[in-house]
Amino acid sequence: MESPFVYVVDDEPGIAMLCDRVLTRAGYRVATETNPRKAVDYFEDNPIDLLLVDIRMPDVDGFEVIQHVQRWQPDAAILIMTGHGTVDTAIRALRQGVDGLILKPFKQGAELVDAVQLAFADNQKKRDAARTQALRPLFAITESLLSERRQAPLLDLIIKAIGGQLSCSQAACYQKKNDVQGYTRLAARGASESKPLMELLARATTTDSPILINIAGPGDHALKALLADLELGSAILAPVRHPSLSTVFFAARGVSEPAFRESDLEMFQILARQAATALENSRLYAEQLEYVRQIEASQKALIQAEKMAAAGRLSASIAHEINNPLQAVQNCLHLAGRNDLPEEKRKEYFDLARTELERLMVTARRMLDFYRPNAVTQTKVNLVDMLEYVLSLMAKQMSEAKVNVIKDIRDDLPLITAVGSQIQQVFINLILNAADAMAPEGGDLRITARTWEDGVEFLFQDSGKGISSEEQANIFEPFFSTKDGGTGLGLTVSYNIITAHGGSLELLVDRAPGACFRILLPTGGTQ
Repeated sequence: MESPFVYVVDDEPGIAMLCDRVLTRAGYRVATETNPRKAVDYFEDNPIDLLLVDIRMPDVDGFEVIQHVQRWQPDAAILIMTGHGTVDTAIRALRQGVDGLILKPFKQGAELVDAVQLAFADNQKKRDAARTQALRPLFAITESLLSERRQAPLLDLIIKAIGGQLSCSQAACYQKKNDVQGYTRLAARGASESKPLMELLARATTTDSPILINIAGPGDHALKALLADLELGSAILAPVRHPSLSTVFFAARGVSEPAFRESDLEMFQILARQAATALENSRLYAEQLEYVRQIEASQKALIQAEKMAAAGRLSASIAHEINNPLQAVQNCLHLAGRNDLPEEKRKEYFDLARTELERLMVTARRMLDFYRPNAVTQTKVNLVDMLEYVLSLMAKQMSEAKVNVIKDIRDDLPLITAVGSQIQQVFINLILNAADAMAPEGGDLRITARTWEDGVEFLFQDSGKGISSEEQANIFEPFFSTKDGGTGLGLTVSYNIITAHGGSLELLVDRAPGACFRILLPTGGTQ
C-alpha cells in the first residue's frame, strides 16, 4: 500500500526543506511549495492526503489555501503551522475544519511527525463519524426497499432514498440487459437523458467500481468534461452487475452545491447494492407471481375439463334421476285432471306432483353447482350427506355396473370447511374409477369414513384387480390412465383439490384386494 502523501506549503524555503527531510525520513511521500498561488493550482489536478500549511504568508494566507483544498479535495487532512499561535487563530482553525495545529519553530523532528500522525487520526475520526451518521438511517431505508415487491413503488422509493441520503438534486436508475446496447431509464428525478450522460453510463459499464467525479479537483479530465457538458458540479455512478442485467445508479449535484466526498461515495455504493438487490427481488417476485397465476389458471382449466368429463360419464344417472320425477309428475297431473276424481284424491295427486317437482329442483340445483366454474367460497360441509347424495345420484349406474356399495360410516363425523362442489367432484371421480376398475364383472366398493386427529378420513376400496407397482408411481400424474379411453385427469384433479384444502389423497398399497384410496381432510380447510 502506498504511503500517505503530504503537501507542504510555506513561504520560508528552510522550513519547507526541514519538513520534507523530517517527514520523508518518517516514511511519508512529500512535496513542497513556497508559492501559495502555485499550491492552489496544484490542488486542482493532484490528489493529496494531508496539507501542511503556514498561516502567515504574503499575498495568500494559509486559510485561503485551506479553502481551496477543501473545495477541491474535501477529504484531505489539514495541519496548520504558525509562529504566532493565538486563541483567535485556534478558533478560526477549528471553525474551518482543520485537523491540527503546530507551533514554529519545531523543537525536534519528532514533534512534527507526531503532529502529522495526530492530524491524520483526527481526520479519520471525522470521516468515520460522518460515515456512521450517513449509514444509520440507511438501515431503515434498506428495510423499506427490501419489503416492497412492486416495481413502480420500489423505484420511487429508490429515487427518493438517493436524493434524501445524498442531498442531491438529480437521481436516476438505468438498466440494460448484458446482450443489449444502450440503457433504459427506469426512474429519474431531475436527470435528463442526453448524450454526455449516456457516455458516462457507458464508462461506468466498463468497471465494477463506483465512479466519483467532481468538476473542481483532481480526476479524469474526460469525465470532468462530460460533467461540464451536463452543467453539473459533481456526480457519482454506481454500477451493479447481475448475471443477465446491469444496473447503474446515478446521483448528481449542481455547480453551486457542495461536492461529493469519499463518505458519500461509500454510502452510495451500499445504497446502490441494496437497491439492486431489491429490484432483483421484485423482478423474481413478479416472475414467480405470474408463474403461480399460470399454474392456478391451468389448474382451474384442468378441474373444469375433468368436471365436464365426469359429467358426461354421469349422464345416464342424471337422466334417470330427472326422468323418474318427471314421469311421476306427468302421471299425477293426468290423474288429477279426471272429472270423476274425488277432491281429496285430486289434492293427493297434486301434493305428490309438488313433492316430485321439489325433488327435481333440488337435483337440478345440485347439478348446476357441479357444472358451474369453480366457486372457491368455503362453507361448512356435511360430508356424510354429500356422499349419500352422490351415491343416490349414481345408484342406477352402479346397479348397471354390478357394483355393490358397502358403507361403514360413523354418524359423528364433524363438519368441515370446504368448497362443497369440489369435494363432491372428488367423490364422484373415485366412485367412477372404482366401478371402471371392477368392470365388466362388477364387485364390492367399500366406503369407510371416520374421524382422524383434527379432521376426517375416507377410504374407497374396490375388489378389482388393483394397480400394478409400475403404475402406482404415476397414477396422480396428468394424462396417465390405466383404462382405455380414460382422460388421465380424474386423479390429478382430485389430488389437487384435496391438497388445496390442506388434506391429502393417497393410494394405500398394502390394502388388497383391489385398490384403496384414502382421503384425509382437516376440519378447518385452507384453500
